Amino acid sequence: MNTEKDFSPLTPNIVRALNDKLYEKRKVAALEIEKLVREFVAQNNSTQIRHVIQILASEFALSQHPHSRKGGLIGLAACSIALGKDSGLYLKELIEPVLTCFNDSDSRLRYYACEALYNIVKVARGAVLPHFNLLFDGLSKLSADPDPNVKSGSELLDRLLKDIVTESNKFDLVAFVPLLRERIYSNNQYARQFIISWIHVLESVPDIHLLDYLPEILDGLFQILGDNSKEIRRTCEVVLGEFLKEIKKTPSSVKFAEMANVLVIHCQVADETKLTNDLIQLTAMTWMREFIQLAGRVVLPYSSGILTAVLPCLSYDDRKKNTKEAASACNHSLMKLVTPEDDEEEDEEKSGGTGSPSKDDGRPVTEADSNDMLNASQESVGFSNISFFTPASADRPQVTLDLDGIVQVLDRHLHDSSTGMMTRIAVLKWLYHLYIKTPRKMFRHTDGLFPMLLKTLSDESDEVILKDLEVLAEIASSPAGQTDLAGSCDSADGKLELKVPGSKTGDSSPSTPSMNSYFYKFMINLLKRFCLERKLLEVRGAFIIRQLCLLLHAENIFHSMADILLKEEDLKFASTMVQTLNTILLTSAELFQLRNQLKDLHSQESCALFCCLYRSWCHNPVATVSLCFLTQNYKHAYDLIQRFGDLEVTVDFLMEVDKLVQLIESPIFTYLRLQLLDVENNPYLIKALYGLLMLLPQSQAFQLLSHRLRCVPNPELMRTVDESKHMDSKRQVSKRASHSPMDYNELLQHFDRVQCKHLEVRHQRSGRASDHPDRKLM
Repeated sequence: MNTEKDFSPLTPNIVRALNDKLYEKRKVAALEIEKLVREFVAQNNSTQIRHVIQILASEFALSQHPHSRKGGLIGLAACSIALGKDSGLYLKELIEPVLTCFNDSDSRLRYYACEALYNIVKVARGAVLPHFNLLFDGLSKLSADPDPNVKSGSELLDRLLKDIVTESNKFDLVAFVPLLRERIYSNNQYARQFIISWIHVLESVPDIHLLDYLPEILDGLFQILGDNSKEIRRTCEVVLGEFLKEIKKTPSSVKFAEMANVLVIHCQVADETKLTNDLIQLTAMTWMREFIQLAGRVVLPYSSGILTAVLPCLSYDDRKKNTKEAASACNHSLMKLVTPEDDEEEDEEKSGGTGSPSKDDGRPVTEADSNDMLNASQESVGFSNISFFTPASADRPQVTLDLDGIVQVLDRHLHDSSTGMMTRIAVLKWLYHLYIKTPRKMFRHTDGLFPMLLKTLSDESDEVILKDLEVLAEIASSPAGQTDLAGSCDSADGKLELKVPGSKTGDSSPSTPSMNSYFYKFMINLLKRFCLERKLLEVRGAFIIRQLCLLLHAENIFHSMADILLKEEDLKFASTMVQTLNTILLTSAELFQLRNQLKDLHSQESCALFCCLYRSWCHNPVATVSLCFLTQNYKHAYDLIQRFGDLEVTVDFLMEVDKLVQLIESPIFTYLRLQLLDVENNPYLIKALYGLLMLLPQSQAFQLLSHRLRCVPNPELMRTVDESKHMDSKRQVSKRASHSPMDYNELLQHFDRVQCKHLEVRHQRSGRASDHPDRKLM
C-alpha cells in the first residue's frame, strides 16, 4: 500500500496500524477510528463519515494485501459501533466489502469478516433487514466452510440474524423467497442444514406467512428429506409436520393444486433400495391423503396424476405397511369424490369438442372395429408414463373430473404385466365405480377398455377375476350402453333378443338387469377367449360362468351362449363348451332358479329356452339326454338314446355317460328318481335309463344304475293307491303335453344333422392322423 497517499481524515498512524500484521495494533487503530467517527456523528458530518467508510472499504478491505484487508474489516466494524443507531444509514457501504471477504482464500480473513459483520449486525439490529438477502447469501456459503473456526463464527452470526428476524415485523418475505427457492436445492449437507434451520425459524414466526409460498419450496424440502444425515432428516420432518398442521388449521387459504404436483412426483420411488426414499414416499403420501380430504372436489381435475402415484403403492408388502395404508386412504377418499354430477354432459362450445381416447368422434363403430378383440388386447397401448398431473384443459372448470386422464392411467396399469394384484383390484374397482357414477361418459371409452378387460379374465387371482366380471357385467347391463355407439357392437348375424321373464321392456333391477348390445359382444368374445385358451376354460371356465349368472340373469347367459355355439365352426370346442355349460346347469347352486324354470316347461318362454339350449346341446349327445332328463322330456330322451347305436362310441363318450349316471344319483335329480315310483305314467323314463344301462360296460356306474332300476316297483303293486290320484297324474301329463309348442320330430332331425357334422369332422381328423387305439371301443 502506498503510505504516502492521502487517507485523510485517517491519520498516518491509524493507516500504519491498520496495515500492521499484529492484531493488537490493528485493534488500537480501530479504537482510534471509532473515536474519530463518533466526533463526526456529534458534528452530524455525514460526508466525512461516508468518506471514512469508503477509504476503509476500497483501500483496505478490498486491498490486495491480506493485513490491509484485516485492518479494513476491523475498521468497518469500529465505524458501525461508533455510528450506533445511525449505522442503518450506511449499512450498504458497511456490509458489501465485508461480504466480499467471505470469498477470501485465507480462512483467518474469512473468520475476521464474520467477526466484523457480527459487530455491524449487532449494532444495526432491525435496520439490516433490507439487506437480508445479501447477508443470507453470504452466510449460506460460510455454512459449508471447511474451516471449523469460520463455521463457528458464521453460526454465531446466523443465530444473531435469526433473533433479529424473529423479533421484527418488517421482514420482506416476498423478496427473500426467490433466493430461498434457489438455495434450497443445494446438495451440500451443511448448506442444507443452514437452509432447513432458517425455514424452521421463519415458519414459527406468526407475522411471517411462509405457508403462502410453500408451493415454491415444497419440492426442495422433499429433496432435503432424502439427505443422508439423520439430524437433517429429523429437522426436515419437523418442519414439514409444522407446515401440515398449519394447512389443517387454514385449509381455505392453501394452494392445494400448486403443491399436489410435487406430492405426485415424490410419491413415486425411483430407487427402492434407498431407505431415505421410503421416508420421502411415506411423507408425500401422508400429505396427499390430507390434501384430498381437505380440498375435496378441488382435486378432481388432477385425479389422474394422483392415481398414477397412489395405485402402485397399494401392492406394497408389510415392509411398507404405513405407505400402503396412506395410499389406500388416498384412493378411497378420491373415489368418494366422484359423483353422478360428473356424468353431466359438458357444453360442446366450451369444451371445444375434445374427445376421449376411444372412438367417440360421433361415427358408429363398424363391425371391423370390433373384430380381433383378443389380438387387440395384447397390443401395447403406448401411453407414456405420467409422473405429474395437470388439468386436462386450461379452460375447464376447477372441479371438472378428468375422466379421460383417469381412464388412461387405469388402462395403463391393466396393461402393465408388473402391476401387483392389489393394484389391479383397485383399478377394476375404479372402473366399476366410474361406470356406476358416470356411465354416459364411460361408455365412450368402452371399446378401448373392452379387450383388456377380457384379457384380465385370464388373471391368476380369483379376486381380480371377480372384480373384472363385475365391470364387464355392468358394461353389459347398463342402460347407458343402449346407445347408437354401442348399438353397432351387435353380431353381424343379427341381434339376439334377450328377455327377462316377468319384466317389461326397459325394466331393470340388480337381480334381473336388462341387457344392452354390449352383452352379446361380451358373450361372443368370452367364448372366443375360451376357444383360444382351453386352459382358461378348463381351470376357470365354470367359475367365470357361475359368477356371471350371479351378476347377470342366468337365463340370458345360457340363452346367448347357446345361440352363439349354434353357429360355432369348431365343433370340438362346441362339444366341450356344451359339456361345461351342462355341468354348470345341473350342479351349480347359482342355477337353481333356471333349473326350476326348465323343469316343467309350463310356459311358452321356458319351452323357447329349452329349444334354444337343445339345438346347441346337440353338439354333445350325453348332455342333450341330460337336458331332456332335467326338463322331463323322457320319451325324447329315449328316442335320442336309441340313436346312440349309430354314433361312434368312444371312451370319452362312455365317461360322459358314467358322469350322467352319477348325476342321476345326486340331489339334483331327486324328482326323477321319485317318478320311478309312478311306473305307468313314466314308462319312457324307465326305458331311457335302461338304455343308458345297455350303453355302459359292466363298470361301477353300470352296477349303480342297475341297482337303482332293480328298485323300480311292480306296477301291479302300485295300483293300490287312490284311483283319483292316478287319474290326476294322467291329466297333468296330458296337460303338459298339450301346452308344449315343441316339434320333437324336428328336434330329433336337428340332433341327427349335428351328429353327422361331428362324424364328418372326426373322419377328416382320422384321415390326417389316426386316433389312439385306446380311444375307441371296438
